[in-house]
Amino acid sequence: MTPPPARRRRTGASGTAPAHNFPRRGAVRRAQAITTYGIGSLIAVDHESFIVSGLDEAEQSWSRDESPRIYERRLARLLDVDYFRLPPASDDTSRDGLRVRRFPLMHSCPECNDLQRHRDFNPPAGRSVCGTCEVDLVPSRFVVACEAGHLGEFPYWQWVHRSTVRGATTVGQCGGKLKMRTTGRTSSLRSILVSCTCGQAPEVSMEGSFRRQALKDLGLKCRGTRPWLGSSAPAQECGLSLRTLQRGSSAVWQPVLKSALSIPPWSNRREDPLAGHWVKLRKYDDRAGVAIYLDALFDDEWPISLDEVMALLAAEREEDPDSESAPTFDHRYRALRNMEYERLRSGNDESEQSRDEQFVCETPLGDQSVLDPLGVTGPMLVKKLREVRALKAFTRLVDAESTTDAKEMSLSEQPMRWLPAMEVQGEGVFLRLAEDRLGAWEKTRAVAARVERMHTAHQRLLEERADDPSRVVPSPATPRMVLLHTLAHVLINEWSLEAGYPAAALRERLYAADDMAGVLVYTATSDSAGSLGGLVAQGEPEVLARTVRSAVRRAEWCSSDPLCMETEASGAGGINLAACHACVMLPETSCEHNNVLLDRALLVGTPEDPAVGFFADILNP
Repeated sequence: MTPPPARRRRTGASGTAPAHNFPRRGAVRRAQAITTYGIGSLIAVDHESFIVSGLDEAEQSWSRDESPRIYERRLARLLDVDYFRLPPASDDTSRDGLRVRRFPLMHSCPECNDLQRHRDFNPPAGRSVCGTCEVDLVPSRFVVACEAGHLGEFPYWQWVHRSTVRGATTVGQCGGKLKMRTTGRTSSLRSILVSCTCGQAPEVSMEGSFRRQALKDLGLKCRGTRPWLGSSAPAQECGLSLRTLQRGSSAVWQPVLKSALSIPPWSNRREDPLAGHWVKLRKYDDRAGVAIYLDALFDDEWPISLDEVMALLAAEREEDPDSESAPTFDHRYRALRNMEYERLRSGNDESEQSRDEQFVCETPLGDQSVLDPLGVTGPMLVKKLREVRALKAFTRLVDAESTTDAKEMSLSEQPMRWLPAMEVQGEGVFLRLAEDRLGAWEKTRAVAARVERMHTAHQRLLEERADDPSRVVPSPATPRMVLLHTLAHVLINEWSLEAGYPAAALRERLYAADDMAGVLVYTATSDSAGSLGGLVAQGEPEVLARTVRSAVRRAEWCSSDPLCMETEASGAGGINLAACHACVMLPETSCEHNNVLLDRALLVGTPEDPAVGFFADILNP
């Protein structure tokens, strides 16, 4: 995906001069600075390629006016930061923006076929053209990365000279210059030929450069380079195996996003008046100690009362997971989800809250007994919600959703007390599945066997992508999780027709564990269009019952059947079963799990065994 070119800056009184002398290269939406073009990612602008700089530069360049602070105490506590900041908006009033650096540095000229660093072409200032041929330079299509998140230039010199100087790492010691040309016969790597003018090595193609052991066979290992932090950042000791990647591959950068809903008692104001002081406050167990600390902290009137501080401290302690040992990040994140689940179940009536309340969740007035035959219970109308999504880190080569903290690459060289994030306001519908019916269904042998195939395939895929299989996070595939995930997808497809929202504007939030079985479908927009009431109206019991029945009946048939229903494996890595883009798959922005671990047979059953479907009674009353 290439962002649109930068718009021409207005001049005159309404125009705003940039706060620096750097040229503006392009424009991206604010949300893309979290999900697509975040810190450490590669971004293509016209015929040039850049990498987004780290937070160390953002600390200096993101102005307070363009990158305001946002607060979500529960998420900030989980990620060990004080606050979050919105990325700068890329419009005509922006004085700065996302800082980028040219990467990769290796370029080729399609006219003279030279392959060398960008600066060696002697391009005119502000342009990326060959100083001799005056044609646009082409950034290297290939980069190398390791599973620790480091990124580097493809070793063209070692690749060309591999037959003569195996294991050599001194670039240019032969005295020649690299050349790159394409035969044009095919679009394969075999048609891309690299040579050296020294004459000591034959011309070679790029075929075979993507083998897992290709660079290891040359004696090359990762040197720990981090180009998004600039040349001043020292290389880290790494030594892991390098893999060749296409510059535009999705494996080059995957964001590690963490999100939280603003729920009481943290949902009644935007700013945290005690940001940065919670660690000290938590050491006091009595009101007297807290009062003394607050008295020393604030010279004037306290921004909140002592009773509120004690209530917030109690809420923090309540959210701590029950564990004798130090809880891991995953345990703490699950505890955060558990608190959201309980709050969605219990609700938060609007009549009892102030106008500043950002979380309003009410029980519908209709008769909920109409949902009992469907196995659905506890619908809630989420009339107001606020979600904060933060970019915690990023990964390369490995799936961001199934990696360990050790494989996550930090966004900065120095520890930072903030992270880039987006806040989303909207509305939604929450529903649960009846535990007694769900428990009996997930214990049936046919259901367990079907999900076990998905779990095994997913676990195998995770282990194949990892250098150390022992550190792979277990697959989350369970009958409950796959059922809730597929149900959320068919509901989003149905509500996109009934509620007037495109599917890309709706998003799922799954609560699947031994003690949770819920789905929240909500609007995923960052403006007021997410609170128009069209989705909340779908949560009334009678309307919801019709929607569930219609969604399940629609999922019974797919235009790709019988291939879709009878497939043994589908999707990337074969970790889906009966799921394709013609039936249950959604835009990636709507799905928490990248459109994997889906199977509509768990909703409707199969022709051979209808009982596999949780909602089979709807189709066969």
